[in-house]
Amino acid sequence: MTYELSAVVADAELLREETRELDHAVLGALRQDFALLPMTPQLVAELTGTPSDYAVGEPDARQPFTLVLSPALTETLARWSRRGPVAYVEAEFAGGVGHQAAVVWLGGVRSWGPRFDAVFDGPRQHWPINAALVELGAEPGPWIDPFAELGLHVERDTAGWLAHGRRGLSVDYWDELAEEWEEQESAVGQQPDRPRSVGDWGIP
Repeated sequence: MTYELSAVVADAELLREETRELDHAVLGALRQDFALLPMTPQLVAELTGTPSDYAVGEPDARQPFTLVLSPALTETLARWSRRGPVAYVEAEFAGGVGHQAAVVWLGGVRSWGPRFDAVFDGPRQHWPINAALVELGAEPGPWIDPFAELGLHVERDTAGWLAHGRRGLSVDYWDELAEEWEEQESAVGQQPDRPRSVGDWGIP
C-alpha cells in the first residue's frame, strides 16, 4: 500500500475565504471544522505565478519537503495565517517505509517547524504531522492520533483528495454509507454481503 500527501491544512472557513477566487483550489472536508487543500502543480502556479519546483533527491531534515516552498508560496501561506494557523504537510509511504514533514505559520510568520521524520521511533504525538495538527488546534478524540482524528487517512493520494473535495464528501462518508445501507437492508429484512468497494455502491 502507498500513501502520499502534499497539502495545506487549516480552519475550513479560513481556507474557503482565501481560495474562493482561485480556479485550481479544491477543499477536502476534515473533522473538527478543518479542511485540506491539495497542493497541485496547477494550484502552486496559480498562487505564485511560476511553475512548481521540486527538490532533487530524497527529503531529509535539511530539505524536509519535496515541494520547494518558494518565497512567493511561503509569503502566501504566511499571509493566510493572519486569519489563523496554517500548516503545510507532506508524507510519502510505500510498503510501510517513508517520511513525513510539516511546518506551521501563525500571525503572518512561521511559528513552528519545519519538522521531518523518517524513523518514527518516538511517541506518535511527536510525529511531524500529528504535532502540526495540534498546533492548529486539533483536539483529542476516539481515533488513535490527530492524523486519524481529523481524517487524513481516508484518501491515499492527491487524486483521491481532489475527488473527495469535488464530491463534497465528509471524512466519515464510508461509515455514513454503511449505516444507510444497513438501515435500508433492515427495512426490507435482508442481509446480503456488505458492499466492498466504491463500485459496489454504484458510485462512478
